[in-house]
Amino acid sequence: MGETLSATQITEALAQTPEWTLESREITRQFQFKDFVQAMRFVNAVADAAEKANHHPDIDIRWNKVLLRLSTHSKGGLTEADFQLAAQINAINSSSTMDNK
Repeated sequence: MGETLSATQITEALAQTPEWTLESREITRQFQFKDFVQAMRFVNAVADAAEKANHHPDIDIRWNKVLLRLSTHSKGGLTEADFQLAAQINAINSSSTMDNK
């Protein structure tokens, strides 16, 4: 999964990963959808991308809201893999026809 990123590298990577925020040793983003079904479609698409990357986010689903947290637990912090998956998740959200809020 690579080495953990420095504070400077994290700041640079966050600038390239819109709407994700740093919270301690992880990056987070909340998504909101029209309803539970659309939220679950999004989560399933994220699950497919995560499986392909062999890198899995923590997922919290609250009806139409999905909170994702990314960190490389085995490294104890953030790695390039976290930001790569965040970018893929942003693309899933942007390209979907899930009718986000």
